[in-house]
Amino acid sequence: MLPVSIAAHVVAALALLIIPLAAEVERPVPAPLARPEFLAAKAVPAPPAPSAVRTGEPARSSATAAPIAAGSGIPPDPPVQPSYVPPGVAVEGGVGGAGEVPGGVETVVTVPEPPPVAPPPPPRIVRVGGDIREPRKVVDVRPVYPPLAQAGRVEGTVVLEAVINERGTIERIKVLRSVPLLDAAAVDAVRQWRYTPTLLNGVPVGVLMTIYITFSVHD
Repeated sequence: MLPVSIAAHVVAALALLIIPLAAEVERPVPAPLARPEFLAAKAVPAPPAPSAVRTGEPARSSATAAPIAAGSGIPPDPPVQPSYVPPGVAVEGGVGGAGEVPGGVETVVTVPEPPPVAPPPPPRIVRVGGDIREPRKVVDVRPVYPPLAQAGRVEGTVVLEAVINERGTIERIKVLRSVPLLDAAAVDAVRQWRYTPTLLNGVPVGVLMTIYITFSVHD
């Protein structure tokens, strides 16, 4: 029993020595955490202010775009091409040239309405019939029976178409139905007739009418 107790005491003594030494052993220090890095965005410089344009000279647009700072990630703007404005055309919000209204407002010219169209004049010649009455004869000349036709007992009715002008005078005569040996006598008599002027809407007009001349040996 003696050796066992001695061994137990030795073990207890060793435990008392080893435990404090183990506590004094330096513990590993954890590595410090890396601080996050913040990247500050670079400010893009503002484009230069446009230079003042002298009065009286046309403004010239530059085709070169303003430089962009490297690394900004913003693509450069395309070059601005000058737009052509024809002379005499007002630009909205702009100032026109000589004779134009500032502000792009065009002058509105009021065109007067044309005067009413006058009614067409009445026809120069109208035919007797309907509302057109036969003019009144004021000079009547009876036809002379041709002796040769009378001796040959030639008789019949000659039909004439006569144009009476605005003054009531026979202007033209046309034979519509002829009777041999009697036509000339009928035309000579009618040519001397006179009529009152025919009025249409208060205006004298010519008249076209048909005339019948009858020849009879018994008259």
